[in-house]
Amino acid sequence: MSTPRNLWANRLRTDFRAALGLLAVLACIPFFVTSPYSLGIVIVSMYFAMLAMGWNLLAGFTGQFSLAPAAFAMLGAYTTGLLNYHWQAPLALGLPAAVLGTALVGWALGRLILRLRGPYLSLTTLSFAEIARVVISNSHEFTRGDQGLNVPTLMQSRVGYYYLFLAVLALTLVGLYLLMRSKVGRFWLAIRDDSIGAETRGIDVVRYKTLAFGLSCAICGFAGALYGTFSQLVSPELGLLLQTGLVISMVVIGGIGTLTGPILGALLVYLSSEWLREIGGIQLIVFSALVIIFARFFRTGLWGLVTSWRPRLKSAPDAAKEPT
Repeated sequence: MSTPRNLWANRLRTDFRAALGLLAVLACIPFFVTSPYSLGIVIVSMYFAMLAMGWNLLAGFTGQFSLAPAAFAMLGAYTTGLLNYHWQAPLALGLPAAVLGTALVGWALGRLILRLRGPYLSLTTLSFAEIARVVISNSHEFTRGDQGLNVPTLMQSRVGYYYLFLAVLALTLVGLYLLMRSKVGRFWLAIRDDSIGAETRGIDVVRYKTLAFGLSCAICGFAGALYGTFSQLVSPELGLLLQTGLVISMVVIGGIGTLTGPILGALLVYLSSEWLREIGGIQLIVFSALVIIFARFFRTGLWGLVTSWRPRLKSAPDAAKEPT
């Protein structure tokens, strides 16, 4: 008889392989799509996929609902931009500094707030996100405020950027897969399912929550820093609550608590958003309605629907072979 641990390992392995297959499809797109504009849309969707994976690590695997993924992407982008603008630091220094800086801020914030539960945690992260955005917006002499800050580019090739984002997305996926297979990942799942029970079993709940929070912030910060070098301009709009809402909708629609769901949701939501913008800008209404529908009727998201249909599809040919 299979143990729950083996069932989880098999499900995680299937999830990981599906996510790799999705990335393999993305790797083939530049062979068929040559328009710089179209490639740019897919690059931005991969940026959102990184944010979605970072938020899903915290909410989907650890059960902590944060409203600050976009704010940490903004902080990562400004870390790289400000180091270059004021001190001419190269991107080889600015990008690691964005990862380290957002991880440290996330760790410090986590130590302060992760003893909170329910709406208090969400409201605290929302307050932090808005404070960070307002401070950056009003610090004209240091950050240039709403005018935005120019960031040097890593490369001129749009295709080169495409594969850079794809490589970072793949490394993030592999890293999360290895973490969820490890003891740390099992502790996160235990905390998500029953934090009080996990604490009675000897798990340092605050420590592992803080670790997840810091790692989630580092992923978002690196994604924001990369996006800043791609767009060559960062502004406080990166940290708008609207951006966080978009990230959450991607995870909910794709499948929260999975590896494939955030990537699938980011691609579908962002590409659909660009299409809907051309026919009237009703994307906010559509995605808000979809989030309500999925949260109410399809809590496992699109990936959950796919996995629930797989056994039925396999059993259909066997049933057809049975004699009548």
